[in-house]
Amino acid sequence: MDAAGYPPMQGSGSASASASCRAADYSAAWDAAQQQKRQRCQDSSSNDQIGSSTENKSLEASGPELKFEYGKNEEEDYYFEDDDYGCYDNEEDGSEYELDPVDYNQLLADKFDHLDLPPGVEATVPWLQKVERDVPGKFKSMSEIEEEIAKKYNFFKQFDTVEDFSDHHYTKTSVGKARKEWAKRIQHEWSLLEKDLPALIYVRVSENRMDLLRAVIIGPQGTPYHDGLFFFDAHFPASYPATPPVVSYHSGGLRLNPNLYACGKVCLSLLGTWQGLSCEKWNPAQSTMLQVLISIQALVLNEKPYFNEPGYERYAKSPEGLWSALDYNDTTFLYSCRTMLYSLRRPPQHFEDLVAGHFRERGRAILAACKYYMEGHEVGSKVPEEDKDKKESQDGEGSSSSSMALTQQNKPAFRTNRNASFKPNLEVLFEELLMEFNVKGADTAKFRAQKLKNQQISSNF
Repeated sequence: MDAAGYPPMQGSGSASASASCRAADYSAAWDAAQQQKRQRCQDSSSNDQIGSSTENKSLEASGPELKFEYGKNEEEDYYFEDDDYGCYDNEEDGSEYELDPVDYNQLLADKFDHLDLPPGVEATVPWLQKVERDVPGKFKSMSEIEEEIAKKYNFFKQFDTVEDFSDHHYTKTSVGKARKEWAKRIQHEWSLLEKDLPALIYVRVSENRMDLLRAVIIGPQGTPYHDGLFFFDAHFPASYPATPPVVSYHSGGLRLNPNLYACGKVCLSLLGTWQGLSCEKWNPAQSTMLQVLISIQALVLNEKPYFNEPGYERYAKSPEGLWSALDYNDTTFLYSCRTMLYSLRRPPQHFEDLVAGHFRERGRAILAACKYYMEGHEVGSKVPEEDKDKKESQDGEGSSSSSMALTQQNKPAFRTNRNASFKPNLEVLFEELLMEFNVKGADTAKFRAQKLKNQQISSNF
């Protein structure tokens, strides 16, 4: 028996010797063939850095373990069956074929067709990048994106219906089985909103959830809320209109008004969240959702929200009260800027086009106001029109002097003893807003040029 425990094969010793010679000849031929293949693979993949050294090592390691069985005329190339597409031999006709880099990358890309890669992995895989670039019309130019934003913004309706709200504050609040009278009253509310909505208020209602409504109010000029977007989610309970709607404010964790809490609560007599005179409370026969929105726009987002706090109105004419109101406006504007960033980065559902288009259109004015306030002017004061400034610079000295005198007469007084943290905090917000507005296509060239100039000056010192 041999070392493996098998009995010796029947036959003469010469036959065994002949078999041994043939095995030695096959082994020598196989080693020579493998050496040639290794040489060809190294030559053809000199410019391809995808693990060639690892593949060669695997070849060397697997070579000694290859076995042949007599009686079979098969010489499988285990090296190439081990996922090596760099080069291979055609055993039938002896010709050689080498994949070019494009075919090689395509074969590798095919391996990933059915894999769920983590986000961002594609950006680091060259052959996947190439596949993406070959898709016609995959990416849009910046001008095309800006044009699309402007088009959607111009066609954005003040009132419209949508299917549902997946991110609505009251999505999980059930209204139960709707009564016919309830549904009829909601439809009446929709009709009023569509017909009588004032400027700067936009509303969306749900077809599948008639109890849900979302509104945005654009901050009025002359207030610390100017150009901001303030979102509200409303829910009509089953008892409506016997009881008022429930409203939640998208605060982002900020309280920028005595009536708008950080938790989202809207404090208003009309909503029953604050005591008031009988004429200020909800009247089922007369009060409407339109009235609620107008009250928030006119009574809450006003010029001096400090005096919205109950009992503070008595100090409205005192120096201390006016001083506190100005400080409150400074803080309110900082919070308003943070709310802008919050809306830009996480726009509420169905208002994405409005958010992008609004800040594309008003971005320049908001940045100009930030600069104006950082110079020391009161928040909410009117920012000089840039077109007027350009015209004055182009006029003669006489007209320019008279215009300058007139401007100085109407120029608001500088704030003194302002909180020291206001300017540095606003500078940080300014930089963030500049970046976000620039992405949306706002006219920020003036501010970017000034920023570059300041950086060059700083680098010289």
